[in-house]
Amino acid sequence: MKYEEFLKHVESVAQLNSREEAERATRATLETIKERIVGNEANHLAAQLPEELAGYLRGREGESGQAFSIKDFISRVGEKENVDPTAAVIHIRSVFTVLQDAITPGEFVDFQHNFSEDYAELFPPSSEITA
Repeated sequence: MKYEEFLKHVESVAQLNSREEAERATRATLETIKERIVGNEANHLAAQLPEELAGYLRGREGESGQAFSIKDFISRVGEKENVDPTAAVIHIRSVFTVLQDAITPGEFVDFQHNFSEDYAELFPPSSEITA
């Protein structure tokens, strides 16, 4: 999936008003994913995304992910994006939904395994976390 297509899908799924809003939502979510998951897993995810998005996931190679709650994940995205928690949840869900379409099914499963079951509400309904 190309960069512009990814952003267009995020904008549509989240019902945002502009490409710029979709860029902010995507960047905030991917940067928070980078903080949360193991660095090498972030690199695997980055390898399947356009370079403009992949950069948000790189830079923690060989590091462990930070263990923080779903509430903290939502808060971090909201702070980065400067939106309230309700909007942050919608944006995270939208980015996760587009990610599911943008990467291979196996990589999406690997990505999900970085999150505990309490994160399930952020993932598309058709996917299941079986950690």
